[in-house]
Amino acid sequence: MPKRTDIKKILLIGSGPIVIGQACEFDYSGTQACKALREEGYSVVLVNSNPATIMTDPETADRTYIEPITWQVVEKIIEKERPDALLPTLGGQTALNTAMDLVKHGVLVKHGVEMIGARADVIDKAEDRQKFKDAMLKIGLGVPKSVVVHSLAEAYVALERVGLPCVLRPSFTMGGSGGGIAYNREEFIDIITKGLDLSPTHEVLVEESVIGWKEYELEVVRDKADNVIIICSIENLDPMGVHTGDSITVAPAQTLSDKEYQRMRDAAKAVIREIGVETGGSNIQFATNPADGRMIVIEMNPRVSRSSALASKATGFPIAKIAAKLAVGFTLDELQNDITSPRGGTAGAAGAPFLSACFEPTIDYVVTKVPRFAFEKFPEANAVLTTQMKSVGETMAVGRTFKESLQKALRGLEVGRFGLGCDKRDRWGTNRPPHEELTHKLATPNSERIWYVRYAFKTGMTVEDVHARTKIDPWFLRAIRELVQIEDDLVACGSIENLTPALLLTAKQNGFVDRQLANLLDCSPTEVRDLRKRWGIEAVFKSVDTCAAEFEAFTPYYYSTYETPVSREGGAAQLEDEVRPATGKPRIMILGGGPNRIGQGIEFDYCCVQAAFALRGAGYEVIMVNSNPETVSTDYDTSDHLFFEPLTVEDVLNIHDRMRPEGTIVQFGGQTPLNLAKALEVNGVPIIGTSVENIEVAEDRGKFAKLITELGMKQPANGTAVERAEAVRVARRIGFPVLVRPSFVLGGRDMKIVYSEEELTTYMARVEPDLSPQRPVLIDQFLENATEVDVDCLSDGHRTVIGGVMQHIEEAGIHSGDSACVIPPHSLPAAVIDEIKAQARKLAVALKVKGLMNIQFAVPAANADGTQDVYILEANPRASRTVPFVSKATGVPLARLAALVMVGKTLDELKVADEVVPKHFSIKESVFPFNKFPGVDIILGPEMKSTGEVMGIDDSMPMAFAKSQMAANAPLPSSGTVFISVAERDKKAVLPIARTFAGMGFRLIATRGTARMLVQNGVVVEEVPKIAEGRPNLIDFMKNGQVALIINTPSGRGSSSDEGKIRAEAVTNRVTCITTLSAAQAAAEACRALKERELTVVALQDRFPARANG
Repeated sequence: MPKRTDIKKILLIGSGPIVIGQACEFDYSGTQACKALREEGYSVVLVNSNPATIMTDPETADRTYIEPITWQVVEKIIEKERPDALLPTLGGQTALNTAMDLVKHGVLVKHGVEMIGARADVIDKAEDRQKFKDAMLKIGLGVPKSVVVHSLAEAYVALERVGLPCVLRPSFTMGGSGGGIAYNREEFIDIITKGLDLSPTHEVLVEESVIGWKEYELEVVRDKADNVIIICSIENLDPMGVHTGDSITVAPAQTLSDKEYQRMRDAAKAVIREIGVETGGSNIQFATNPADGRMIVIEMNPRVSRSSALASKATGFPIAKIAAKLAVGFTLDELQNDITSPRGGTAGAAGAPFLSACFEPTIDYVVTKVPRFAFEKFPEANAVLTTQMKSVGETMAVGRTFKESLQKALRGLEVGRFGLGCDKRDRWGTNRPPHEELTHKLATPNSERIWYVRYAFKTGMTVEDVHARTKIDPWFLRAIRELVQIEDDLVACGSIENLTPALLLTAKQNGFVDRQLANLLDCSPTEVRDLRKRWGIEAVFKSVDTCAAEFEAFTPYYYSTYETPVSREGGAAQLEDEVRPATGKPRIMILGGGPNRIGQGIEFDYCCVQAAFALRGAGYEVIMVNSNPETVSTDYDTSDHLFFEPLTVEDVLNIHDRMRPEGTIVQFGGQTPLNLAKALEVNGVPIIGTSVENIEVAEDRGKFAKLITELGMKQPANGTAVERAEAVRVARRIGFPVLVRPSFVLGGRDMKIVYSEEELTTYMARVEPDLSPQRPVLIDQFLENATEVDVDCLSDGHRTVIGGVMQHIEEAGIHSGDSACVIPPHSLPAAVIDEIKAQARKLAVALKVKGLMNIQFAVPAANADGTQDVYILEANPRASRTVPFVSKATGVPLARLAALVMVGKTLDELKVADEVVPKHFSIKESVFPFNKFPGVDIILGPEMKSTGEVMGIDDSMPMAFAKSQMAANAPLPSSGTVFISVAERDKKAVLPIARTFAGMGFRLIATRGTARMLVQNGVVVEEVPKIAEGRPNLIDFMKNGQVALIINTPSGRGSSSDEGKIRAEAVTNRVTCITTLSAAQAAAEACRALKERELTVVALQDRFPARANG
């Protein structure tokens, strides 16, 4: 049936900030949907609070609102834009829940907006645990024995029926939030209480345990004509009991018989029909009992999901794009398969067969996804994997076999591992895990278990032994054991001289990289590389084509593998390689950022994508290299050639040798490509933009200090050290406190403020094993009570333009990625801002920057004469995580311009004028994963802990701050009770803040010390007991919903103290907790703004009409 003509304007709701359970896969799906709908002539209105996304660029949608995603704010956008329809299925659980709130409050009916993609009753039937269970029983499908409860009393009754252990699943949450596995009554009460609170409908499913069963997912698409296709089957390597987002997953499913697979397919079709998803994609999860084959349905997502992105990248089938078109009336047979259709052509163009979207993908390779965790950032967190998701990102790899793709995925994680073992972090050769540790790591799901499976086989355990402890299917275990056998064969060679071509080819076909082989054969990776090239053992590239080569693929989307030569002509190996011929355009290769992690996330993917768009528009053939399935950069139509490969020297060199780009960009993918830059350049890869030599000047503390001195600028006293005694000497010279951190890291990894020699010695003992003269610890004077400032600038090597000056709201000492910041600066004197800009320009010229640079400054309190000094903390001659935010705040597409500068354009040629200083205020606020790690203290420091960010925009700074907090799920109150308890050093400074809240009519409560000070200064406050001194105390008030806001600055006593418990309970009870006085001051003014004026919404296109009009 043709597309609908009765609707003209469609509203899309995005997913908001990157959080555990909901990452940048929804930027990918939302961006696809915007493009798909606009190419069909629809006007698209988008609301999303995340500035780091491609979808919030003004060019992606017709009307773009970077606003908090709440039903109240979305109603304001609906009132303003008057859309005909709302498409809620492409923005994750956030969009779905917001859409349901709009329905609940009658907003859609009031404004005549139709929900397309999935009706409200369909969403409710899929998400409501009881309704879904009843629907499955109705169609004869098995479900776990379960009871839906709405209160603690009902939960006790359900427990008697279901028994322990049991699985608890709250309704309408994402990433398993609030859920878990209860093995005893105490755990049951704890999890059920949190689950009831976190579920928007206060509903939790108490379910029988099927821990140890095999888990599968099917990605299903349906249209209005009832055509149903299965896009991809996905099998979890980890058994039931581990959230699928935290499990290693494999596509297609490897251990199902054809009969079992067909039975699961039939069940999936029955599920999507019974639930009533008329158009679009759904994810359906199954479990099977390996003992008797019993199959049950676990749950269904009636929307595009994390797994949908994985399935799209694994097969080449664009689920989100197709889902968007199905939502407006098309059927699958009317839509073409892009992969097998010529780019820019129509169905059947140039004699190509019309392969419709009804054609189910068939793949002749194996895809493995491995999650990336960040437990090192939260050492107090429980690292056991359960049904609540804890990973912060993932990497995907493609290979001819499971063994090859597993090893590729493990090295793509970028955690210092190059596969299953045989690398510098391999404990087998140096510090073998004792038996007790080994058996514990096998039996308890954890982020390192896959490496312990190898250790188990190395100790002589059998497949049966390992299966008994892990419940991982024997098929996967046998494959891992085969990798261990190949490793043993390589060790038996003794040296590279005894290596045979056959064994080397076998190793490469099974995913071993040159670095692993070098470790086993006691030689260098270069020697291995040279040898295999002499023997003709080189990577070839195969297409991801959706059809197992049955039809010609027109979309250049590749993975590497090693194949036996099909023939030898003139002594040279002839290999089957599927890379499409060169077009004659100059080629540029862009290296992406790999898996999301704290410190390196979607912001860098944004820069890579913008660069690709700019360079393609300028006539270049763009090669993208990345391993992250969640991103827009790994969409098949972002670049001219997509290589889904790990970001390692060897993998990038293989691509370079095949594609021969004229230039390679390492500036946009964060620290990952920068760490490769020197080795790539040594091996002949042309790096464009700022030179590797000048990047090293900025990264090398000694060279950078010398440059700053030569330029006549100031920086904190500093030094470097590689061992404890040296570190103590440097710190004594500088004076405590000092800021310490390793070299060449991102996200403040292992960065710490140290106040004593004892603390410094403890720190050095921990990091010393990884230090070297080339990678020392950096030791800096810590400037207390200073204002931190970030500057992003763009330079062509001669002229430098300031992109934006960002004043941090929190004082120095909190990582810049975790601190809120504002454009333009709100309280810095004009003279200080001018000096900061002058120093940024001076430094850009000195470093010969071609492209982007981020510089961090600190401005201490004024001197006695009223002047203020400016200190440079560090400079990074690359894209920073603030580039998307600055671009959205100013309307200047910095990453696009930087890419063109790198290929030789000047800023004058690009007509880039001087800095744009907006008339409105934009605030970037960070979002943290503390709700996933109960009990972890939320105090921030120099090591980054945030997973994502939001943006608040308004003509006044207080309202922009209020919007940013609302978007970050830390809303500020307009009335109620404020609890204040601050460290002794902050008592005087908190007084005006307390007076501001009291003056607005807030009730103030405080513990003894703070209360006494406030009363003595004429502020009305009620004293409440400390936790150990009586009840009711603050925790009781929080649990009773009687506290609207907490202001609690740390005294340094840690998470086990009263203050630590208060902050942890605030997270549990979802009470906004502010831990710095600067943020508290901003919050007070924001609360006043919320009381005195109405929140308004403005589209980006109205703020930057020139950019919107091209």
